[in-house]
Amino acid sequence: MTSQLRLESFGATHVGCVRTNNEDSYWVSPERNIWVVADGMGGHEKGEWAACEVTKAISQIVPSGDFNADCNALADAIHGANATIFQAGQKQGVQMGSTVVALYLSGAHFALFWVGDSRAYLLRGGTLHRLTSDHSQVQAMVDRGLIAPEDAASHPMAHVLARAVGAQAGLEVDVITDEAEPGDVFLLCSDGLTNRIPDEEIATILAAEGHRSALDRLIALTLERNAPDNVTAVIVGASEATRLVPLPTLGGAQP
Repeated sequence: MTSQLRLESFGATHVGCVRTNNEDSYWVSPERNIWVVADGMGGHEKGEWAACEVTKAISQIVPSGDFNADCNALADAIHGANATIFQAGQKQGVQMGSTVVALYLSGAHFALFWVGDSRAYLLRGGTLHRLTSDHSQVQAMVDRGLIAPEDAASHPMAHVLARAVGAQAGLEVDVITDEAEPGDVFLLCSDGLTNRIPDEEIATILAAEGHRSALDRLIALTLERNAPDNVTAVIVGASEATRLVPLPTLGGAQP
């Protein structure tokens, strides 16, 4: 698989300041140009297992270089994880599931897949674009004009998901595709981060610091604000690939 962009990526997760176990999972594969963040639900081992099932399913994909075929394979992997988690929950008599946000880059194309309220952002030209829309009860209320966007984070139903991998037998996965550009910075993260850092501050950090430093700063700032939830983030930066230009052959006899 060839790429017209040079990619640099980093990922990190932390249990947070309150919880004793980490139900988040992430997978970073610069070799395959796939990056994933998943946030489990169901409590303790169940949520952790569900999130790991999602990242494990996606980690089995080996891109072919055919963008459309690879996108179908990614979607199929998420649907496969949904079936695995749902069937396990049915057998155990419990409900468990996971969010997922996954980024795939091939050449100048990117595809983004998500279910739940883990988010993806794109910083381009100094402007932060939120690429995902939360699959949550509160976001549905915002969309219908029932509550103001600024009241969403503090709403008592803020953590109630409308859609999650493994919660139901059927699943709808949202997907967008577009072109990536040199200078693009992608951020994938669980809601443990976005519940503590507003978009304006995320934009400032991504624009002002290197990718590794920005990741460390985002995690540290979340913890400074008493992170009641697990926090996970992955940053992917794109720059123009170095091109080798052959020098003209010089004529004349060699000494």
